[in-house]
Amino acid sequence: MTTQSIVLLVMFLVVLLALAWPLGVVLARAGDGTVAAIPGLGWLGKLERLLYRAAGIADQDGQAQGQGWKTYAIALLSFNALGALAVYGLQRLQAFLPLNPQGMANVSPDSAFNTAVSFVANTNWQGYSGEQTMSYLTQMLVLTGQNFFSAATGMAVCFALIRGFSSRSSKSIGNFWADVTRSTLYVLLPLSLILAIFLAGQGVIQNFSAYKEVQLIDAVTYTQPKVDADNQPIKDAKGQPVTETLTTRTQTLAMGPVASQEAIKMLGTNGGGFFNANSAHPYENPTALTNFVQMLAIFLIPAGLCFAFGRMVGDRRQGWAVLGAMTVLFVAATLVVMSAEQQVHPALQALHIDQTASSLQSGGNMEGKETRFGISASTLFAAVTTAASCGAVNSMHDSFTPIGGMIPMVLMQFGEVIFGGVGSGLYGMLIFAILAVFIAGLMIGRTPEYLGKKIQAYEMKMTSIAILVTPTLVLAGTALAVMTDLGRAGILNPGAHGFSEILYALSSAANNNGSAFAGLSANTPFYNTLLAVAIWFGRFAVIVPILAVAGSLAGKQRLGANAGTMPTHGPMFIGLLIGVVVLVGVLNYVPALALGPVVEHLQMFAH
Repeated sequence: MTTQSIVLLVMFLVVLLALAWPLGVVLARAGDGTVAAIPGLGWLGKLERLLYRAAGIADQDGQAQGQGWKTYAIALLSFNALGALAVYGLQRLQAFLPLNPQGMANVSPDSAFNTAVSFVANTNWQGYSGEQTMSYLTQMLVLTGQNFFSAATGMAVCFALIRGFSSRSSKSIGNFWADVTRSTLYVLLPLSLILAIFLAGQGVIQNFSAYKEVQLIDAVTYTQPKVDADNQPIKDAKGQPVTETLTTRTQTLAMGPVASQEAIKMLGTNGGGFFNANSAHPYENPTALTNFVQMLAIFLIPAGLCFAFGRMVGDRRQGWAVLGAMTVLFVAATLVVMSAEQQVHPALQALHIDQTASSLQSGGNMEGKETRFGISASTLFAAVTTAASCGAVNSMHDSFTPIGGMIPMVLMQFGEVIFGGVGSGLYGMLIFAILAVFIAGLMIGRTPEYLGKKIQAYEMKMTSIAILVTPTLVLAGTALAVMTDLGRAGILNPGAHGFSEILYALSSAANNNGSAFAGLSANTPFYNTLLAVAIWFGRFAVIVPILAVAGSLAGKQRLGANAGTMPTHGPMFIGLLIGVVVLVGVLNYVPALALGPVVEHLQMFAH
């Protein structure tokens, strides 16, 4: 572990805390409806009320009417189902629509289906190359649009669950339409505007130009397989691919409205890149400063929601406790992945290859990493993007060491609750908090309580469903992929590493992360369908039981603390919460991890 890595991590957490604290005030006001008190944004109240009247959900005062949890859930599912249809439809028609200077063809049905489900579910899994597949209209109208709506949906569910804890015997958990509107108007749009302007000033492109053909300073000679008229590889008599040597003196530079999509991609923990290289591309992430700011943007709203939680339940210590548990888990995981990538590779060391010259630090694994970021910034980004449900990457996780690659996988498998996605991280961690107080209650023989609400059989049933959905999807999906010919056909690397690629893909999909381990040919009908199913149920089969918990808690009286009440804001509870998160992850995934990254790590030292 280098001093540079430690300083970068400490600086990142300090700046994050300084920004998240005031944002928590804005988020709390957006959540409780006192948006008129948000400095500089009170004028948006007229637009908000106009939208409610246009939608027919306003009462006589122009405010949205409250909803029970079932009505809230139906509204949420309907909104997202319509969004998926819109994203699918535009992809299938983009060749006939404007803002398509490159003449991009219509997207295939299976890829369009996967992308539609993915962007609606805040996953942004991309089995395609953005600059070669999507028109500007598709990128801006439906993909960027869903970046806003999926993030706002997560914030809405988070606010609904918080109201379940803070309400005093109420049938309402809020109004879904109001929560989505406020989250978008008062939080996501202003922050995205500020970040987009900053990114454009740093060199992230923002235009509608056709792609540029530019001259290279030096000609490049390369070898590639020959293909026939049907784009199939030509083979010789022995069945080996026939290659040809070509020389090029020009390069095509992709253009497009990137800065606007990049801002909400990070702030909404979406992660879908305009370019195939994502945040490793210099047009998306040009400098060390933009790299640092993008990492902050990923964690900003999840951290701010912890402070908003404390304010909304009337006890700011509760927010600090949740944030403390997230931070401890994040720091521990980050230190491991940083340390793993800064170790020399034993196979290269045995060949007496100097690995210090290839790194901006004093040695380590620079494979798959951008030299302008180096190991420290690349590994921190990897931990940030997988601790949050953001699929953005600035390095290739497939090229990490086995342990270095395992940590991003494990961070997702914890349920994306270590900061997690916008809204989804906090409501996921609160579900683990309910489980933690239930376990503690069993230990001392008392009815468990959390924030004055008794945790009973119904809440535990819904909590169990919410926690077990994603491991079931990950493990069943991985088993299906490795047992079928269609699944195995996508593996490009044999053995343990190939298994890790499949396990990572399913972990990313079911936990709504969206990052890829690479090395897996996933843009096939089999994987597009399998991953889309995992994404959809990984999102909404978790949200519905959480809303059920919110509705149940909202209808209960909030009890005052007494001598037998377990404090849920001190170090003991933080330790218990961390233990429950880790224990659930270990019990679910250790056997699968043993078949992939653990075996691969042992194989590094086999010779």
